[in-house]
Amino acid sequence: MSEMNFEQMLDEFSKTIRNGEVVEGTVIDVKPDEIVLNIGYKADGIITRNEYTNDSSVDLTTVVSVGDKMEAKVLKVNDGDGQVVLTYKRLAAEKVSKRLEEAYENGEVLRGPVTQVLNGGLSVVIDDTRIFIPASLVSDIYERDLSKYMGQEIEFVLTEFNPRRRRIIGNRKQLLVAEKARRQAELLERINVGDVIEGTVKNLTDFGAFIDLGGADGLLHISEMSWGRVENPKKVYKVGQTVRVYIKDIRDTKIALSVKFPEENPWNNAAEKYAAGNIVTGRVARMTDFGAFVELAPGVDALLHVSQISREHVDKPSDVLNIGQEIEAKIVDFNEDDRKISLSMKAIGSYVPPVKEEPADEESVADETAAEE
Repeated sequence: MSEMNFEQMLDEFSKTIRNGEVVEGTVIDVKPDEIVLNIGYKADGIITRNEYTNDSSVDLTTVVSVGDKMEAKVLKVNDGDGQVVLTYKRLAAEKVSKRLEEAYENGEVLRGPVTQVLNGGLSVVIDDTRIFIPASLVSDIYERDLSKYMGQEIEFVLTEFNPRRRRIIGNRKQLLVAEKARRQAELLERINVGDVIEGTVKNLTDFGAFIDLGGADGLLHISEMSWGRVENPKKVYKVGQTVRVYIKDIRDTKIALSVKFPEENPWNNAAEKYAAGNIVTGRVARMTDFGAFVELAPGVDALLHVSQISREHVDKPSDVLNIGQEIEAKIVDFNEDDRKISLSMKAIGSYVPPVKEEPADEESVADETAAEE
């Protein structure tokens, strides 16, 4: 035996190990339920299946091979049979715990698969360690159904780390809010009042539509949806629809939008189109006791006073006109500054009062029937 081999042998027998110590060894034998390691000690180290994994069905010969290098933690220096009892599973868990602790302290972004959808949130697993993400921290918007996340890999940060109480809390919302703020800042840097931009209808309310501009949402108010009147935004737009809008105003992070493009303003050529004396056609849009408002074009309404409806006396416009009815009238006054137009049907005699038919009594109906026979 050489001097070197003799020294190595002396080192091996003089080496001491303690419970809890981390040792490195080489796999010298593998059985379905046991791994044998040469750890440079007078006795070999043994890792049972239970100390390798939580999965009791794993065949260790399929995951470890002779000659592999492994680290393990000493559980017992002598198991009674002269062998050292080791654990790979607990050492791995400690390493993961240490890694998660560092990620928590450094605000590191983690990524893991969603393995469970619970009533109160999501369960994500990283290296056999379960991390809980409460429903309120899953998204930056309220989501009633979280089942769509099942099986997905998601990114999050740790906002609470207490392994002793088995409480490790993840937060995905924080990342989404930060990303949204970044994209919003980028958008606000590149857009200006008056810019024309395309967006997608994200949400509809009674007062308008929120348009996703690719970094921030802008509000398209109901009053800016048309030059004419809009009763309900849901009758004009649908969620997911692409719209072309222009930036009307920017205040801090609030963006006001409009589709009433200035070049399409129906009052641009109104002086010529609606000059006094012109004959126009329009649709009765709404009525009051003193007159009817007639839409000549989207955004251009004219007043037809009750006294100008007919050469005969009319008590109320609703007695002779209907909403949506098309009429012909003469423009008798045009005020461009105040955007007021007055009409007259009487001036061109375009209205003929309807003949009100009296309901026939039973006797007259019987006479008519007899005459026909």
